[in-house]
Amino acid sequence: MNDLQQELINTIRKFRLDNIEPHAEHDDAKENFRPELIAQLGELGFCGITTEETYGGAGLGYEDYCWVLEELAKSSVAYAVTASVSSMVQSILQAYGNEDQKKKYIPNLASGQAIGSFCLSESHSGSDAAGMKTTAKKTDGGYILNGSKMWISTAGFSKTYIVMAKTSDNGPKGISAFIVEDGMEGFTYGKQEQKMGWRASHTREVLFENCFVPKENLLAQEGMGFTIAMSALDRGRITIGAIAVGLAQRALDEAVKYSMERQQFNQAIFEFQGLQWMMADMATEIEASRLLTLKAASDFDAGKPNVKLASMAKMKATDTAMKVTTDAVQIHGGVGYTKEYPVERFMRDAKVLQIVEGTNQIQKIVIGRQLKKEYSR
Repeated sequence: MNDLQQELINTIRKFRLDNIEPHAEHDDAKENFRPELIAQLGELGFCGITTEETYGGAGLGYEDYCWVLEELAKSSVAYAVTASVSSMVQSILQAYGNEDQKKKYIPNLASGQAIGSFCLSESHSGSDAAGMKTTAKKTDGGYILNGSKMWISTAGFSKTYIVMAKTSDNGPKGISAFIVEDGMEGFTYGKQEQKMGWRASHTREVLFENCFVPKENLLAQEGMGFTIAMSALDRGRITIGAIAVGLAQRALDEAVKYSMERQQFNQAIFEFQGLQWMMADMATEIEASRLLTLKAASDFDAGKPNVKLASMAKMKATDTAMKVTTDAVQIHGGVGYTKEYPVERFMRDAKVLQIVEGTNQIQKIVIGRQLKKEYSR
């Protein structure tokens, strides 16, 4: 960790403790999302960490961003994921958008004045993204979108949506990417999902019914959508890994603190070897996950994106988060299962980290394919 990264951590720690932590339990219970927090993060420069300075970003790397997301997730996975997904939208626009698109959309996202959403999954095509049904038919001056997308984070609050839709029946090569704006005619929102975790982050279905999207909102060119989506997920897997590390670290912090205060048999329960071994395993797995995630980020920053490492980082860190949060509840005993302590929320928030950005079973397939390529050379 360098001096800049330490400064970033110190700043985001103060922000989360002052502005997010006091409301975290209430917002989880009431499913309350505070868009003003994203705007405040933007004012501090945290909504466009990896975005070029030309478009209002900080121009930093993914390794820097991992430290920020890890710290933010210690108070709220929901807001960390919102920032991560909105950053992914910026990265897509930066990599594949033309100059007009970049200037129109990125600055508001980087400043936190707007939030971005990524629309790939459908009710019948989650991991099988190439099996999507949403279509985009070419018409005078643009495209007509019909279909729906599921599990879209911050849908209804976001202003900018990157939407994948079929422009032909040519499998993955028939998928194109479009910029859809909140308020476009024919673009509406479906039900809000009632989720186990991430309850402060609203997740909704988005619907397209003869939604006209002007031709200037096509990203890159027709048929590039699948490539765009997969490149975005490579970045997203690194950031989800960082969020999982932050969540796991906070759960360990709470478990150690509780075990040193809780008395049984005339001593702190921390003194029992069985619990010490649990916490030693927790700490070791968190550190391993952190190092793997930072290595994936470092390679990406060096211009050598490693698909295998990104998938490993996502899988390892999110599996660790699930195990560590479960053990944190166990160390707390009966009160860990109640809302009196935050570890029950951490456990609920951890579960879906194993599912988003490609399930961990999909990560194993990706890793396996990369191994086959390596050993076939």
